[in-house]
Amino acid sequence: MKGPNVTATIHKTITYWTMATPVGNAADSPYAGRNSMTELAATFEEHRSHLRSVAYRMLGSASEADDAVQEAWFKLSRADTSAVENLRGWLTTVVARVCLDMLRSRTSRREDSLAAAPEPTSSRETDDRALADSVGLAVLIVLDKLDPAERLAFVLHDMFAMSFDEIAPIVGRSSVATRQLASRARRRVQGASAPEIDLATQRRVVDSFLAALRSGDLEALVAVLGGNHEWASGAIQFRRATEHMRPVFVDGRVGLALAPGNKIQRVLIFTFVGETILDAEIVVEPDALAELQIQDIA
Repeated sequence: MKGPNVTATIHKTITYWTMATPVGNAADSPYAGRNSMTELAATFEEHRSHLRSVAYRMLGSASEADDAVQEAWFKLSRADTSAVENLRGWLTTVVARVCLDMLRSRTSRREDSLAAAPEPTSSRETDDRALADSVGLAVLIVLDKLDPAERLAFVLHDMFAMSFDEIAPIVGRSSVATRQLASRARRRVQGASAPEIDLATQRRVVDSFLAALRSGDLEALVAVLGGNHEWASGAIQFRRATEHMRPVFVDGRVGLALAPGNKIQRVLIFTFVGETILDAEIVVEPDALAELQIQDIA
């Protein structure tokens, strides 16, 4: 059974609002001259596709994305945009906040959220399928399992190139902590497309890395780093710090903590390929460390 034509309803609602209602824009505003709701609605329509794309990646549901875009229109129609220099950015932020509230209000994580969404009407079916295809079902399923703030940080930064300084106020964290949210989400998304080795093997690889570093065995270090001589040569200079290093679980994977006096000062989060280390993220900022789930390994 076909669902309601949500977009048509939204357009009718906007039409209702687009009477000759004055819009409060100062004469020197970039949007000066937009003196009626009709003109404001026309400007909004220029950004609709982008806003719906953002909302869909946040929510994983075409109908909920339409709801979020509609809410953005309501907020715009009631706002004084005279000081707004970048309306697209302003609207993106509004949609992101709306989506974050919607994600947080969900009573449970629905693994079948995509299947449960109303089937699009024929007039929207092509657009909705294009949205889904542009993201990929596997990625959407992983995104649906992320914490709302992680999902928002990842989507806005990795998919829409917003800076962490812009995203931070939306999620209520510092820029550094926001970067860590996106990084954690990125690892989970990448892990879904290319599952990593099991925890026991991760532990053996990390132990081999630590042992080679402590002994100054450059050849062994090159091997565990997948043949990366440059990285191994740089890492070997920090062999003295290994007396304060210990393996830990970091967000569910094996990493290393540098903890002199048993106080964690930095964490290494590894990306594994086979039984080697491909990359390492070094986290040192207190705000970012606070976002990590760190557990000692028994």
